[in-house]
Amino acid sequence: MQIILQEDVEKLGTRGEVVEVAPGYARNYLLPHKLALEASPANIKRLEKIRVTLSKRTATEKTAAEQQAALLNDVTVKFARKAGETDQLFGSVTSADLAEALAKQGFEVDKRRIVLDEPIKVIGETIVPVKLVHGVTAQLKVVVEKEA
Repeated sequence: MQIILQEDVEKLGTRGEVVEVAPGYARNYLLPHKLALEASPANIKRLEKIRVTLSKRTATEKTAAEQQAALLNDVTVKFARKAGETDQLFGSVTSADLAEALAKQGFEVDKRRIVLDEPIKVIGETIVPVKLVHGVTAQLKVVVEKEA
């Protein structure tokens, strides 16, 4: 099934691109989440107009993301967690914890944008990348301390 992407979808394509996907993927995920339009003849004719509006929106989002990335690069998030004698945490610090801590500091970042391969399970300092939009990535400093 051919669709026109309205948003960037990782490992699929960028905005305004016409791509071929499985019908179930389009019907059950992309279309309901408004990430794509069906590539009907009428929508393909409207594609040029859609591309113009998408390029304008992309430019404004990118500048806003670059400003947010500059602010996020200076942010340090601290957590106090219970840990054993070998500085191994009894729990972990996840991307959801990081998103919640950033929200408390006034940054609205979706937890899916925080690139954490696996939860942080040791005491120390870690740099975590945050993918904002369109190739704009911020580096977030995370400090995990031993709870008294």
